[in-house]
Parts: sequence; C-alpha cells; structure tokens
Amino acid sequence: MFDPYKIREDFPILKRKINNHPLIYFDNAATSQKPRQVIEAIKNFYENHNANVHRAVHTLSQEASELYENAHEEVARFVSANGMEEIVFVRGTTEAINLVAYAWGLRNLKKEDEVIISIMEHHSNIVPWETLSKINGFNVRYVGVNDDGTLDYEAFENMISNKTKIVCLSHVSNVTGVVNGVKKIAKIAHDYGALTLVDGAQSVPHLPVNVKDLDVDFLAFSGHKMLGPTGIGVLYGKREILERMEPFQGGGEMIREVSYNSITKRCSISWNDLPWKFEAGTPNVCGGVGLMEAVKYLKRIGMENVNAHECVLTEYAMRRMKECQKVKIYGPKDASVKCGIIPFNIEGLSSHDVALFLDSYGIMIRSGFHCAQPLHQIFKLKSSARTSFYIYNTREEIDRFAEVLKEIDQL
Repeated sequence: MFDPYKIREDFPILKRKINNHPLIYFDNAATSQKPRQVIEAIKNFYENHNANVHRAVHTLSQEASELYENAHEEVARFVSANGMEEIVFVRGTTEAINLVAYAWGLRNLKKEDEVIISIMEHHSNIVPWETLSKINGFNVRYVGVNDDGTLDYEAFENMISNKTKIVCLSHVSNVTGVVNGVKKIAKIAHDYGALTLVDGAQSVPHLPVNVKDLDVDFLAFSGHKMLGPTGIGVLYGKREILERMEPFQGGGEMIREVSYNSITKRCSISWNDLPWKFEAGTPNVCGGVGLMEAVKYLKRIGMENVNAHECVLTEYAMRRMKECQKVKIYGPKDASVKCGIIPFNIEGLSSHDVALFLDSYGIMIRSGFHCAQPLHQIFKLKSSARTSFYIYNTREEIDRFAEVLKEIDQL
C-alpha cells in the first residue's frame, strides 16, 4: 500500500529544520527531493564504475557503458517507448525542446508554415519557436485558455489547418496543474499531417504516461522533477522521425566515421546509430544512472498510486485554503482535472511576501511567474504563489500550511 510516511524515511532532506521549524517542501513543480536510493546510486557509480562510455575496452568503461545503456532501456519501458533507440538523454526539458526545434524545425519549417502552441506554455516551449521563426519566417500561433485556465479546444480546432506543421503543448500546466488532453490533440494534429511535441515535465513524474497510447511524436521531460539528479532529461521521439532528423550538435560519440579526403581536402561524416546520434560528446553518465534509480523507485510505488495520492492532497489543500478569506485560488475548481499544483494569491500581499512569510515557518513554496509570463498576463496577474505536492507530502503538512495561511489572512 502507498504510505507517504514510510516514503518520507527515504528522503534525508526532510529531516531538516528551517528557521527552527520542520521542513515542509511544497515546491515540487520546480524540482523534487531525492531519495537515499538515488543518492547512493550516484555515490556508487563514482566510487566503483566511473569511466567514459563507448570509448574503451577496459573493465570500467564496459561497466559504465552497460549502466548508461540500461538507463535508456529503463526509461524507455517507463514511458512505454519501443526501445532505447527512441530515448535521447539531454540536460532537461528545455534542451529536449530546443533539440526538436533546431534538429527538426530548422530544416522542415519554412515561410507560410505554422507552429501552434498554447498560451499556458512554459517559456522553454515558447522561446525556441519564436527565436526560430525569426530565422525561417514561419508563423507561431497561440491557442488561448478558458477563464479557469483549461485549454480552449474549440479555438484549437478552428486554428489548426494544413499550414500547421507541429503542435507544441504541455501535458500538465506548471502554473495551474491543468491536465491537457494531449491524446485528443495528437489525433487532430495527425489528421492535418502535423507532428506533436508534448512538454511532459509536469506529467511524467506524476501520471502514468504511455507514449504509444497518446501517439505523440515527441515527449520531453526532466529527471530532477521525478526524484532524479539535475542535468539529465529525456527526449522521446518516434524512431522513424528521429532517423530522418539531422543531429542537433556535432562532436564525439554522435558519429560513426569521419574520413578525410586528400583530394577534396574535406571530411565526410556518417552519423552514429540512435540514440547516440543526438548525444554528442561525453554524456552525463552519472545523471543517467541516477535517473534510472529514480525511475525504479517510482515504478515500485506505481504511477497510479502517485497520481491518486496527489489528487487527494490537492483536493484537501484547496478545501483548507478556501477557509482563508483573503486567499484566491486560480485555475479549475475541480481538483480531479488538476495534477498536484495550486496557484494562489493573498489579497494585499505580493506572492514573494507570501513565500517569505511561509519560509519563516519552514514552508517552501514558489512565487513569481513560474516561467509562464504570458499566462499570468491573460489572468491579469503580476505574479502568483504556487504550492505543489509529491509522494512524500502529507495531510498534516497541509494542515500546518493552512494554519500559517490563516495567520497571514489576519494581517
């Protein structure tokens, strides 16, 4: 059975005190804490197996290579990909989206083409496309949201056309926690011959995600938001699409052969097999090992259990927060269509003031734009506070959070 109190024992940082108060960590949408199993896996790699991969025949290199390849396989199974060939390790969601933008978009998007994204996107799914559009001349179009922050599907269906070449959408909004119907979006996009890129940074750590069932063409997510270390992330791509794409970066590892022609005075280059074609240079081997252990940890718990626990916490937290007269919650009122994230403000205070007050009681939340300024502009907000939950959070922590909110409410 899912037991958050037992799970908490695996997280050393949760034993800390902040300002003489027990640490309550409600900033999980930004990054998650790491269990002892992940920390030990990283320690074990550096103490016993550290070497570069795919470069040598000695024992350490063979061991490191096997671990690194196993990490790809473990992640592939986690999202139900067809194999490690469809799993490219990158630094995080941001680099994964940039990889698609420049390795696919730079060569396939031209003037008169259109890229559709939503107004709720994280900046990492806006900036690359706007930047690239200035080079290639294509048009970026934005799908709006309803008053409660949910995607305007009718507007999307009216906007998409044969000019649309790719639809880029977050699976879960990092501001409101809204879960978008990416399977439905992918079906519509494919009917128009367009590809789909899904930002899974807030979904893969919290929901069961099956790329074959969703039928998305690309899925990007980060290891550090799902118990893994920073500096490691994943781009899933359908094999047939990745095979047609040119590499994002050049250097070692991503080539099969570089041959110098003494007549032409040029080098001819052939690319390595997938996924190494997109992993130039010395990879983050240790990060891959840590991510593999994080995936194993989540699989032992069960992603259905993770999602169910967060839904219960979200519903309970929204109910407790509504007891405070000055607290205004944004996004859907129904916790069942959200994923562990609650944006809010307190009347008369900035989001940073609220975060600092909570910090004085050892409660960690986020404040600001959450790298999604356009959505805040739509909501007419200067900023917002954001609380977000994960597997180690409890009702008792929410009760304490609500008590402190009531103190702020009385200021």
